Amino acid sequence: MKLRSIELSLPGVAEAAAFLTDIWGMAPAAVEGETHYLRGSGSFPYLIALEESADCYVRSTTFVCTADRLEQLKRSVTAAGLIAASVVSEDLGGGHGIIVELAEGELLRFLVDAEEVAPIEGRDLPVKLTHVVFNSIDAEMTGHLVEDALGFRVSDRTKGMVFVRCNDSHHSTAFARSGFASLNHIAFEMEDLDAVMRGIGRLRDQNMAPAWGPGRHGPGANVFAYFIAPFGPVIEFSTAVNKVSDDYPVGAPDDWTWPARRIDQWGISNKDFDGLRAAEEKFRHRRDWEARSLDVLTEGNI
Repeated sequence: MKLRSIELSLPGVAEAAAFLTDIWGMAPAAVEGETHYLRGSGSFPYLIALEESADCYVRSTTFVCTADRLEQLKRSVTAAGLIAASVVSEDLGGGHGIIVELAEGELLRFLVDAEEVAPIEGRDLPVKLTHVVFNSIDAEMTGHLVEDALGFRVSDRTKGMVFVRCNDSHHSTAFARSGFASLNHIAFEMEDLDAVMRGIGRLRDQNMAPAWGPGRHGPGANVFAYFIAPFGPVIEFSTAVNKVSDDYPVGAPDDWTWPARRIDQWGISNKDFDGLRAAEEKFRHRRDWEARSLDVLTEGNI
């Protein structure tokens, strides 16, 4: 299974897309109606979809998987009693599968038969999404839920996060112990450390300083730089997240502590706690499909 894309609804998508292509460093993929699709250098048709709306919300976060894995998901999601529905994707690349609503409203979509595209050149393009992180009222509960219902695995727990993986990448998502449910941030995988630093430079040219970074995290050990996008969400340049094996020992909060005044391995950057928190509250979850039990999906109607 792989994390593919995130789908957002918001006002002013043309301006948001222009920022992401002209400054952040993505490539346009397509415009269909009032939805802008933006891609990276890799084989996914898009990494982020921006749909025009009066309000800001997360429409879905999309994973691609095999048909066998989808059948497993249908059974485990049904057993967990989660709300879900069958879907035929109208987004770029198509595909079909299911969309699942977690206990705090997070909307995860799982597709098979979604088309891929030829990679493109561009040393400053993100390759893919490396992770999407959500704020959570009860991150511990949600971590257990995605293990039981989705077959994901918790990689590490810290005082602030529960990190979860769906393949050998240390985390494809995480749940922040925030006390509210929303999008925390979107992380774009860059080719290497130089691409991250060039990205920081591009944004500094526009008088945009990192809200946190550059630095290197503990869990996952990825290099990072977080910015608050002009259209609202927190977005991250990232690279070199650890690959882990099935027997990776799950870390506990006491395994991830720092000396005083440090919040990452390098300890060279300040963090705009207030600005980041305000941005993290902006994109909530909203279901725009009819809820129904997944038991109707186990009868071969997908």
